[in-house]
Amino acid sequence: MEDQRISELKALKVIAESLNQATELSTMLFEVLKELLAIMKLETGWIFLIDEEKRTYQLAADYQLPEALSNNKKKVMCEGSCWCVNKYNRGALQKATNIMECKRLEDAVENQWGDTRGITHHATVPLTAGAEKFGLLNVASPNKTQFTDGELALLESVAYQVGTAIKRIKLTENEQRLTVVAERNRLARDLHDSVNQLLFSLMLTVRGTKEMTQNPELLEMLNYMQELSQEAMSEMRGLIWQLRPQGLENGLVSALLHYGKVLSIEVDAHVTGVLDLPSEMEECLWRIGQEALNNCKKHANVQKVTMHVLKEKDEVTLTIVDNGDGFECSNMEDFPSLGIASMKERAEILQGTFSLTSKLGAGTTVKVTIPFVKEGMK
Repeated sequence: MEDQRISELKALKVIAESLNQATELSTMLFEVLKELLAIMKLETGWIFLIDEEKRTYQLAADYQLPEALSNNKKKVMCEGSCWCVNKYNRGALQKATNIMECKRLEDAVENQWGDTRGITHHATVPLTAGAEKFGLLNVASPNKTQFTDGELALLESVAYQVGTAIKRIKLTENEQRLTVVAERNRLARDLHDSVNQLLFSLMLTVRGTKEMTQNPELLEMLNYMQELSQEAMSEMRGLIWQLRPQGLENGLVSALLHYGKVLSIEVDAHVTGVLDLPSEMEECLWRIGQEALNNCKKHANVQKVTMHVLKEKDEVTLTIVDNGDGFECSNMEDFPSLGIASMKERAEILQGTFSLTSKLGAGTTVKVTIPFVKEGMK
């Protein structure tokens, strides 16, 4: 008994060290879950991260799920409701709960989704840090119908450590985002104060030189230099906007309307629903909309585009339509430019979807939908 206790304490030390060093959420949750199950000599477990306000959850980590729960890309674990999540949302789960019947397993048995390995129940414990709640930790084993007080105390101890680590990682990620924004602002200021001013000075010099000569060849060259300078100024303004989107503090739609003016494109905006978006989602949609407008300017040969922004309960959708030149794109995985591929990647980072439809001579439609996922729960 003493040897077992020493072994548990050593394993808990490993978990604590792992949590203290972790910087990436999904990897941390998986490794801790795996170590915890080994300590408790249990077979399987899973972790849900839950947004109480929106009543949404995600399967953040799992280990050795039975076939009935892992089939079809773990669909049964990612959709629908269950008793432990429902109790959590009602505020009825405040500490480790000994045994709960699992609705997902019952559904799997009823619908013959696969082998459950004799698992019918699980223990569940909320992940907390002080007053903040982040989700649920569930553990189970075949024919396990009772957890001892010691096992429940161990679960609560680890769950509290996990909750504290989640909070630390989220705070670190937020600090990193703020650092990136500050660096973008610094670069934008430097570009405006140095390169932008030099280009402006060059344009004034060219304009003054033109007034001092009547030589046709020299005037032609100076006109060409003036055009290049103006084009460079326009590109520089666009770059500064990419680094520091003036107007985003007034919301996504305002920022995209202003950016359209910078590109000399009229944006006909249609908004449905009140837009009050998380900062990460807002910046993602801003960057995607920005790239779409850039493509309209460079490739579509249009002066006007239509933009639709639709906010629903669980998601927001941005659609930008132009009636320009268009292009042929038969394979969604084979995008014709890095910019378009990056729009798709940005959407998928926030668990969103991206689609692009285009036809030569018939314009292009860009559509992106982002679900409301709590920041840091990716």
